[in-house]
Amino acid sequence: MKAFTRGMSGLHRRVYRASGGRVMTKMGPAPVLLLTTTGRRSATPRTTPLNYLRDGDDLVLVASFGGSATHPRWYLNFEANPDVEVQIGAERHRMRARTATPEERARLWPKVVEMYPGYGRYQEKTPREIPLVVLGLP
Repeated sequence: MKAFTRGMSGLHRRVYRASGGRVMTKMGPAPVLLLTTTGRRSATPRTTPLNYLRDGDDLVLVASFGGSATHPRWYLNFEANPDVEVQIGAERHRMRARTATPEERARLWPKVVEMYPGYGRYQEKTPREIPLVVLGLP
């Protein structure tokens, strides 16, 4: 599953970038961005396509990894270095990532599940609480 997810993620990233952010901008009804983190061990840029939810000026990401028992690598990377880059369409922005507080998660979780019901199934499937990540201006 992890190898398949990584392969599809790489294909999605290449098509999104090659099209200048005009293709593969949605997964079902959910909008997609490209998140670039710095590898916590390699210190090299790592880019992942992810669904996002707008919350005022912030963007919200779901560290679901398809309901895996472990956090996705991008989540571990941002914990080591919270300065990230986001591409939405053709626009790129520097942002700072942080894990949502318990209060924020309680407010935002129903919204992300409404946006993409699969997140609810992923949470049922894994023993870990799936973190939400808030991206804001640095």
